Amino acid sequence: MRGNATYRYTDTAVLSVAAVDAPIVVTSQEIDNQLTGTYERVGLRPGMLEGLAGISERRWWPEDVSFADAASMAGAKALAEAGIDPLDVGLMIDTSVCRDHLEPSAAVDVHRQLGLSTSCLNFDLSNACLGFVNGMQLAALMIDSGQIDYALVVDGEGARRLQEVTIGRLQSPEATKEDVIDSFASLTLGSGGAAMVLGRASAHAAGHRFVGGVSRAATQYNTLCVGDLDRMTTDSRALLEAGVELAVDTWKDAAEHFDWSNLDAYVIHQVSKVHTAAITGALAIDPERTPVIFPTRGNVGPASIPFTLAQYSAGFVPGERIACLGIGSGLNSAAIEIEW
Repeated sequence: MRGNATYRYTDTAVLSVAAVDAPIVVTSQEIDNQLTGTYERVGLRPGMLEGLAGISERRWWPEDVSFADAASMAGAKALAEAGIDPLDVGLMIDTSVCRDHLEPSAAVDVHRQLGLSTSCLNFDLSNACLGFVNGMQLAALMIDSGQIDYALVVDGEGARRLQEVTIGRLQSPEATKEDVIDSFASLTLGSGGAAMVLGRASAHAAGHRFVGGVSRAATQYNTLCVGDLDRMTTDSRALLEAGVELAVDTWKDAAEHFDWSNLDAYVIHQVSKVHTAAITGALAIDPERTPVIFPTRGNVGPASIPFTLAQYSAGFVPGERIACLGIGSGLNSAAIEIEW
């Protein structure tokens, strides 16, 4: 391996991390009920979403809430919790997978809604489910270099449209068993917003130090999960196997620079029960120290790591060390450490 995939930050801290729930709860039982006829016709049993993936429910936004709205709500909450004036933010990155259009960026809508400064650099960063962690990495580089004082990373995801279209397609008499299996991952997705404010550690003693991390790529697997707002096809088994392989390689790289063998918490990308068991087993980390949100939120894409941090942060104690492992289809991965 050539190049430098290791990052250490000298003066960056997480000042706040916030999550916003979508209000409409959709249970796996409700989805199974809509697909009962299809299951019977193609020879599949209902209950896979809860029994196999461990997802009992996920959430949807109302139809009048956009992805940028979700990201903006989370961003406003994170800024308020950090006590940072929106006009002091020098960088804002929208890392959402979901977007309503190709142009302009989703970031400009979030920038407008939050009333950020005209000098605030803003753009979208898209890297599947790894985008938020990448946004944190870029923000830390700019803070450490002295270019900005504060950065805001946001994400707004919504599974409603994709799942409604997918269910409608699978209800068709032409839908096959393979169609159901290829679309399974689409039905595990969730909706939500998440945001994080980062700033100078030297100026915020109560902040949580962003220590650094490592990144790895395995782009030979770029066709295992391909999707848009109307259709997503996933080779779930192959994606799981390749993802675990990449996670192990990333963890091995990290071991040369970081001691993560006995941390206080391990926040991994939230996919399913099977994925969580496979990752914790392969990395030999304690499942009891691995908080999860997927049973009631599903896979909320790049929002899953900050969403999980926000949900469990009240239980973290100052000085505790937390590792976050993100994996994005394509495949790319990153493991980072935050000292709470």
